[in-house]
Amino acid sequence: MNYPDKYKLTPEENLFVAKKKWDENVYCGMRMENRAVTFPQTKTILDGVNVPDVALDDIQAILNMRDAWKYLLSTSEEPVTLEYVCRLNEYIARNEALAWGKLRTGKVGISGTDYIPPVPVAEEVSRELEEILSRDVSWTEKALDAFAWGARRQLFWDGNKRTSMTLANKILISHGAGVLTITDRHMERFNVLLLEFYNTGEGDNLKRFLYENSLHGIDM
Repeated sequence: MNYPDKYKLTPEENLFVAKKKWDENVYCGMRMENRAVTFPQTKTILDGVNVPDVALDDIQAILNMRDAWKYLLSTSEEPVTLEYVCRLNEYIARNEALAWGKLRTGKVGISGTDYIPPVPVAEEVSRELEEILSRDVSWTEKALDAFAWGARRQLFWDGNKRTSMTLANKILISHGAGVLTITDRHMERFNVLLLEFYNTGEGDNLKRFLYENSLHGIDM
């Protein structure tokens, strides 16, 4: 097993960690999209206070991530299905994309790479997700695989990295394996490895980096 669980928390312990880290995860989502907001600005908006210097579309993106995390935390015991992943994207990409919460129906490109992800077909995507979740590996490894798969598969018109990160956290939280959050100091390296993954389809370097630097829990 390449990525054994670092944390083996009770459901209550993992929800406690997730609630402590959720604002950082919202900010992580903004940084993944290279949005010009700081963590203090993000936290202030999440606290319901207006921040005049933040663009309206950035505020919308923050509130979308907030709602996705509220949904995740209230459904931690529900099974992961394609419908669940679509629901996450419905929150995350609301008013940002051609359509949200639905698989894209046309081609998209990814900045910085010539890789063109295939148009998703619901039956194929469901089968791929089920294969990830049914592998005989740790829940941490399943979460890392789910993130990498969703990010490169580009299932939706927009919000794919954020949706995939939230999906990975859903898997981790539901099974007491911690929380996945990329901090500011690791974001540049993450972007380099993600681009490498887009180009090659080989995700070991990306997953190893996330495993070593971005998993958080309660150290007993």
